[in-house]
Formats: sequence, C-alpha cells, structure tokens
Amino acid sequence: MKKTKKIEKVEARAYHYDTIVSPVITEKSTAVSEFNKVMFNVRLESTKADIKSAVEALFNVKVAKVRTLIRQNKKTAYVKLKSEFAAGDLATKLGLM
Repeated sequence: MKKTKKIEKVEARAYHYDTIVSPVITEKSTAVSEFNKVMFNVRLESTKADIKSAVEALFNVKVAKVRTLIRQNKKTAYVKLKSEFAAGDLATKLGLM
C-alpha cells in the first residue's frame, strides 16, 4: 500500500517533534541569543543532522551549525542560525522573550 504525500509529511513532522524535546529557558540561553544561537533540549539518540533538519522544518529557519552537550544523561543542542535569520525572532516566537 502506498503512502500519500500528506501522510509522509505528517510522519516527518511528528519525527521532528520527537527530536526536539523543549527549548531551554535560562539566563544562559538568553545570553547566547545575542550571538544568533538558540538552545534546545533534545533526545539523547538525536544526531546533529537530525537536530538541524528538525529545527529547519519546524521553525522555517536555516541552521549554520549545531553543537551538542551531554550532561547528567541529558542532551542540549546549541543551534546557530544563519545570518539572515535572527535568534531573537525565533525566541519571541517560542515565547522565551
């Protein structure tokens, strides 16, 4: 049985929501937004490529670089946006500012 394009898009979107757990809301995350970066808590199994595609698909931005940090069995991603997109705008859209 063939899947329709709409079902494939819904499944891909659900996968992106599974990758990103939540945005990080701290003083540090606000400080890094000045450098056009946004912080997210992500699943421990997520790769940098998964995180990049999820952020680009969910928030309609372009990602320049992804850095990850694993501490206390939790994974945090620092996502740097390309210069034509502002991290402050994305933070406002997420309700962080």
